[in-house]
Amino acid sequence: MRVPVLIVGGGYAGLSAATMLAWRGVPVMLVERHASTSIQPKAFGVSTRAVELLRPISGLEEELRGIWQGIGESMRIAIAASLTDPDANIILDTSTMPFPRHLSPAPDLGAPQAEVERILRRKAEELGADLRFSTELVSLEQDEDGVTALLHADGVETTVRADYVIAADGYRSPIRAALGVTTSGKGVLGHMRAIMFDADLTALVNEREVTLWFLQNTAFTGALITGTGVGAHVLGVNYDGEEPGFDDVEMVRLGVGVPDLDVTVLDTTSFAIGHVLADTYRVGRVFLAGDAAHTMPPTGGQGGSTALQDGCDIAWRLWLVVSSQADPAFLDSYDAERRPVGELVADAQLANLGFRMPPAERVDYPEPLEDPFAAILGCRYHSSAILSEPDDDGSLLEDPRVATGRPGGRAPHVVLDWDGRTISTLDLFGSGFVLLAGPYGQSWVDAGRAVRDQLGVRLAPHRIGGELLDVEGQWLERYGVGKAGAVLVRPDGYVAWRSAGPDLDPAGTLESALVRILSLL
Repeated sequence: MRVPVLIVGGGYAGLSAATMLAWRGVPVMLVERHASTSIQPKAFGVSTRAVELLRPISGLEEELRGIWQGIGESMRIAIAASLTDPDANIILDTSTMPFPRHLSPAPDLGAPQAEVERILRRKAEELGADLRFSTELVSLEQDEDGVTALLHADGVETTVRADYVIAADGYRSPIRAALGVTTSGKGVLGHMRAIMFDADLTALVNEREVTLWFLQNTAFTGALITGTGVGAHVLGVNYDGEEPGFDDVEMVRLGVGVPDLDVTVLDTTSFAIGHVLADTYRVGRVFLAGDAAHTMPPTGGQGGSTALQDGCDIAWRLWLVVSSQADPAFLDSYDAERRPVGELVADAQLANLGFRMPPAERVDYPEPLEDPFAAILGCRYHSSAILSEPDDDGSLLEDPRVATGRPGGRAPHVVLDWDGRTISTLDLFGSGFVLLAGPYGQSWVDAGRAVRDQLGVRLAPHRIGGELLDVEGQWLERYGVGKAGAVLVRPDGYVAWRSAGPDLDPAGTLESALVRILSLL
């Protein structure tokens, strides 16, 4: 059989890619060697940016919000000897640091990966994705016309032919190794044993609050997460080399700080903590995503969200190519844009890890980001799919609080009125390109319709001041154009091009821009 896209790996990157591809109408097959999604919480938290990319699918944001609402309302992070340590050093308390809601209608969610994966799996299957668990990739060979994959399930081998493959097969990534992709970074930094347990901690934590304690005591270092939303708590214990024989119950009691705590161990697993960066995200028709592309320490909580964004990102790019809206050369933009971001986030999490280490052990570690929030909503892209302006400084980060809609940056949130309904500019993005013109930019709207028909590209033109009303009078300033200007926003909500004012040949200018962005030259 043949499919346009084969995904190997059923974690965050693979499931988000499958969901978004299926939503866009692209037939997709996902294979995962495990029998189901994980029962361990694994990564914790879904960033606002990741939710923005997923929210175009009807009902998905509401389901994700439901996880967080069912767990708690705030989160505290501390460095301590145990959960009962009276001298715990609180380094984050979201109850006193609310997310700046004026920047996005999407929430940031303290949701465990296990719960999010189950929702993504169900949504992908509802949308028609072919998800095959207990199915292992045996081999992969590619040629000019496609990729041949040999799969094994229930003692039977099957050959699948695909136009493209997304390698979301984890930090070990057999596909990455088979393709000969080199890596950089600090490599494996250690290992962690994750102990999922049930115990009554109600007297030790605040009601409806998720608690993440980074533990440093005489017995071990690790992390304790309470209120994970999977009916249990999780203790992570760091170790080097071969896994020692753990007394899981005793380790939990030490981590909690209650010697006689009644503990029931529900599940255990072990994994490597590393800083491993693929030197390319593309080899021919195969694209690396998630941990296969960038393995990072968990200190910072952005690893899972970065994987979700990878999956959403490669999905919209493949959709454009599979649907013949873009040339295959357009796919080079995935590596050009996502790899610098993956490296930046991985280095930031490595810096956070170093911050928790004794100075003598903190050798050749990067410095923490001056503004970690900028890495959530302020990452900038530079590639052939972005038509940068002459004065662009090439920066990888910008302050989203004062972003002005320049190409390569995330299109800012602005409150609009559409036929009496209050929406965000972000509600317009996701299903295709969007052209937003100023109040005097009707010529750009007309050009958008003409170019859409000429190129066969999914593009929705709108005029601010026409069917869309600028409720707070911020659109011109936030998007950096005049009343007769226009901004072209990609399906991922990033500004690809803009014109500050009118143009003598708006249709020709817009067509030229899209041809370059989509590599149709």
